[in-house]
Amino acid sequence: MAEHDVIDLLMAQHGRIRDLFDEVEQAPPEKLEAAFGRLTRLLSVHETAEEEIVHPYARRKLGDGQGVVADRLREESVAKRLLHALHRAGVDDPRFWDRLAELRAAVTAHARGEERYEFTRLRACTTPVERRAMAAAVQAAEALAPHHPLPGVESATANLLVGTPAALMERAREAIRRALGRT
Repeated sequence: MAEHDVIDLLMAQHGRIRDLFDEVEQAPPEKLEAAFGRLTRLLSVHETAEEEIVHPYARRKLGDGQGVVADRLREESVAKRLLHALHRAGVDDPRFWDRLAELRAAVTAHARGEERYEFTRLRACTTPVERRAMAAAVQAAEALAPHHPLPGVESATANLLVGTPAALMERAREAIRRALGRT
């Protein structure tokens, strides 16, 4: 994504996440796993970057930033746990569609909360230069983020200590699978 403003970048990702939910829901059976994989990947890297970059900044910048971020982290925790359960059970699980609907509702409510209570206020109290710097930081964090959910890892420190090594191991496993001709 080429957005240079962190709020525009994150809002565009929210739109992409909505599109990916639609893609999963409309995927034929033979393409369902790949579509769900794309959704899982974007949700995972998006939330990691918010937890590492955006939420800490909002805590400091917004007058009631602690409360605003605490609410968002509770929402993220619920969504991560749902995504993790879905990912572990797989698309063939009989509860997949019900759990996917539950995940979509949780993610939609969370995105709405971010847009209303965090992003709007961050845009009002930051400069374009700050938002461009944050966008670059978010993109860097996403490049190093795990592609799968890590429930219970919802802070910048935990993401750096647990998420980055997990992401490196994921990338290594993916490279080995590609080298061996497995997907």
